Amino acid sequence: MTEKRNIVIKIGSALLANQDLLTPRFGFLQRLLEDVMRLRSQGYQVILCSSGSVALGLRMVGETPETAGVSDKQAAAACGMPLLLNAYKQVGHEYGIEIAQVLLTLGDFEDHRRFLNTRNTVHRLLEADIVPIINENDSITTEEIRVGDNDRLAAKVAQMVGAQDLVILTGVDGLYDRNPDDPEAQFVPEVTDVSDYMEATKGKSTLGTGGMATKLQAANMAQEAGCTTWIAQGEVDRPLSAVLSGERRSTKIIAHENPLSGWDSWIANRLQMAGSVVVKDTVFDTMAERKRAVRREDIISMDGDFTRGDVLHIYDKQGVERARGLSDFTSEEIRVLVSNPEAEAEKLLGYRTKGEIIRGANLVPLETRHLLWDAPAAIAEEATGLGG
Repeated sequence: MTEKRNIVIKIGSALLANQDLLTPRFGFLQRLLEDVMRLRSQGYQVILCSSGSVALGLRMVGETPETAGVSDKQAAAACGMPLLLNAYKQVGHEYGIEIAQVLLTLGDFEDHRRFLNTRNTVHRLLEADIVPIINENDSITTEEIRVGDNDRLAAKVAQMVGAQDLVILTGVDGLYDRNPDDPEAQFVPEVTDVSDYMEATKGKSTLGTGGMATKLQAANMAQEAGCTTWIAQGEVDRPLSAVLSGERRSTKIIAHENPLSGWDSWIANRLQMAGSVVVKDTVFDTMAERKRAVRREDIISMDGDFTRGDVLHIYDKQGVERARGLSDFTSEEIRVLVSNPEAEAEKLLGYRTKGEIIRGANLVPLETRHLLWDAPAAIAEEATGLGG
């Protein structure tokens, strides 16, 4: 392998922490990092997205996965992160692997400047032949401002670094067409459209925060960025290289042949909804060619409180999401503009502006390959009324 190939590995909590003792599983870490060493010798640049800090810290704060509340989990994350990093450090030293910790929050992905700064840090670590171990900063995040699962976090990291491969290691050998407990469940070796299987992905692990649904959401985000995803059992020898070589069973979610650009991928692949607007159907007639911006006269209604530079989800009158785009105004400014359609935008806002809510260059139409987001309740109700 002549060129460096970026690969992101996501490891679930159940693989890293003993479910009963809530202690590090050193046997798994040895198998994992031995395989990381093997991939690095083949020319891969490896980034780990590792769960486990909360699980490893629960015992120290006197809680269990069943009893822990938000503040308990935040405290457990603070206690468990040194344990997790120490375990990686100990085992990594055996294989000549240097590691670095990168803790991220939702804002590091959703704010473009912070996104680029984080990307620069990760690239610099890779240049120094150091393996970044990335996790959400669970000790400071709350439900309102957190990513919520490391599956989608890993997909955003894959997008960030331009990875060609994303391997999600979990407790099952891949995707099934229904609950794997069903005796008639059939294994799915390859997927092009993840939406075909979203209904078959209910449930989540005891220690983790995500189930198969978040893994497919992550795979869809990776597809958009031109990254192929594998979902595979982690509790085996050579958990990574055997998957990439096709030597053992896994589910492969194939990257799109024509991925979005880095800018469009950042706009289209969101972790949380900052705000949304319903626009007239005529807006979508020329949206695919980006011949026009979304203007204030196009907006029928809106939902959410957001700021300039946030990405808005754009719905038609039937409540179907059709696009995502970068807002040039705050939610308050848009309300002022929409409420006063005859007044000049400059006079209303007090500064020079064309009054375009979303510029054409910052607008990404959603194709059938995207997983669409349900409209917020207020917009869904209004859409029902409009449709009637």
